[in-house]
Amino acid sequence: MQISKLAKLCALSLGLLLLCSSQAMAEPTGNLRSQQIYSSQEILRLLAESKIVYLGETHDSLKDHQAQLKIIQELHRRNGKVAIALEMFQRPFQGAIDQYLAGKITEAQLVEQTEYNQRWGFPWEYYAPILRFAKENQLPVLALNAPAEVTRKVAREGLESLTIEERKHIPPASEIRTDNAEYRQMLLAIYQQHASGGLGSSAGFDRFVLAQALWDETMAETVAQFITAQPDYQVVVLAGKGHIVYGYGIPSRVARRLTTRKLIQRSVLFFSSTDSSLPTGDRIADFIWQHAE
Repeated sequence: MQISKLAKLCALSLGLLLLCSSQAMAEPTGNLRSQQIYSSQEILRLLAESKIVYLGETHDSLKDHQAQLKIIQELHRRNGKVAIALEMFQRPFQGAIDQYLAGKITEAQLVEQTEYNQRWGFPWEYYAPILRFAKENQLPVLALNAPAEVTRKVAREGLESLTIEERKHIPPASEIRTDNAEYRQMLLAIYQQHASGGLGSSAGFDRFVLAQALWDETMAETVAQFITAQPDYQVVVLAGKGHIVYGYGIPSRVARRLTTRKLIQRSVLFFSSTDSSLPTGDRIADFIWQHAE
């Protein structure tokens, strides 16, 4: 896929809120690596065999979230032990999620105590059915993300600006890798969209890449730590497409942390069956799942 088209697919604002284009899921579904067409049941069978499943969403697409719930329900039916990892929640609020799952706080209190509306802001009802399913079936839910104030500070001032307290919520600096040339090229196209009029700079771009890498490394570390502690579980990751495409964001960084394990990871991106700009690259994801109209 051309970089300009990918930038439109996954636009990353300088405020470090990833917003992908409003595309959405249907059947049959295509495997981009082999250019084959599969039914949804065939896709679900292959996903059930994976240790980690990435479901790349457009945050404001209700159809994406309905499809995510359908996949999670089917994987739970097949595998039993499924954990749900969510970009929408930030690491310091894991305790509130655990309390909700244990029935100690209400759903309204969960929204309040995780500062969901301030830190994420997309309609709660998009994600609520997934959280309710997790609670009803006692499935672990992981708060994946770094605190927004930390990633924004890094984008402005670099890692060296962080306090000891702020560093507690992210991986060590030595594990925050920005050396993937293709990853940098993808982010450069996105950065330039927001740095028109001479507002961008080389130093600004480097901090932008660092903040994005910090975001992805934090989510990858959370997934890898859970799998190390709970090896019997399958993990389903819900995150924006930009964190999943080509494996640059979360998947490659999880694999780097779990080199001693046999690890099968598969990724799904959601689109509308009528969308005219379906990706054609043979590496962008394992599957495109198109929404029925």
